[in-house]
Amino acid sequence: MVSKLLQTAAALALSTGLAFAGDYPEREVLGVVMWGAGGATDTVARAVNPAAEAALGKPIVVLNKSGGAGAISTAFVNAAPADGYTFLYGAENPQLHPIMGVSKLDYSSFYPVNILGRGVAVIVVPEGSKYGSMEDLLADIKANPGQVKMGSTGPGGLPSTVGALVKNSVDFDVTAIPFDGEGPGLTAMLGGEVDFMPSGISAAAEQIKAGKMRALAVVNTEKVDTLPDVPAITDAIPDMAKFLPWGPFYGVFTKGDVPDDVKATLVAAFKTAAESEEFTTLMANRGNVVMNISGDEAAAFLTKWQQVTAWVLQDTGAAKVNPETLGIPRP
Repeated sequence: MVSKLLQTAAALALSTGLAFAGDYPEREVLGVVMWGAGGATDTVARAVNPAAEAALGKPIVVLNKSGGAGAISTAFVNAAPADGYTFLYGAENPQLHPIMGVSKLDYSSFYPVNILGRGVAVIVVPEGSKYGSMEDLLADIKANPGQVKMGSTGPGGLPSTVGALVKNSVDFDVTAIPFDGEGPGLTAMLGGEVDFMPSGISAAAEQIKAGKMRALAVVNTEKVDTLPDVPAITDAIPDMAKFLPWGPFYGVFTKGDVPDDVKATLVAAFKTAAESEEFTTLMANRGNVVMNISGDEAAAFLTKWQQVTAWVLQDTGAAKVNPETLGIPRP
């Protein structure tokens, strides 16, 4: 009798749990942005958020939680209950955290709800800078090793990775000054705290259009439509072609053990949101490529990106941990 009662109770609990999961979301959801307000990841997140809210039928509260090159927000989401009510608006950084010794946690512990898109990086300086071209900047760095200051977002961030790509191709001994995101870093550059900064076009585009900063090169093998007058970095550094195309990416991630039906609800919502006119227009205006992929396709993209970038960092001496010891094979 007791056994039957326990079985009945277990069945009731299971059915109740399934009913709750089927009703997801019953309340507001928290979207944690791994960088500060005004940066590229924040801009992408806030552009897709309204359409995702509409698709989910519940509010998505956006929380900026920067620090540790994205490690703090990643750990925060990983520590949350696996119920789908907390997810990460993330960029590429966690894929480099194990290699840079920042954290053992990368996106292999998460489910990729949607890789929204990828960007093209750009090398920018204040409008009044003495550097008129990428060649001017490289010449000054070569003549004054360690004296030129580069804005950064910490180990494994976009600026440090672009710096590693450049360093693997040409003399590039600079002093990196870290900030909590591209937005704060670019603001600091305009205030004279650093001489230049690699950034995603999406974070720098408005300041470039406003005439407050100047782009010396796009980190690409050819010009991009967003900045048609800016040369490709391979014009100044031909050897960089072997690493390109490369760039930041932006996505939505939840814990790996979130229930499958909750994952499916989030996937459907963000697939619809990534097709919205507001989002696609912003991505085009910022020089980003919309990807809108999830599941196995997104996981394959993440794996390849990590392999390429990890081994570039290893080969340039920038990696803190050998990728081979982490089970990351050469691409």
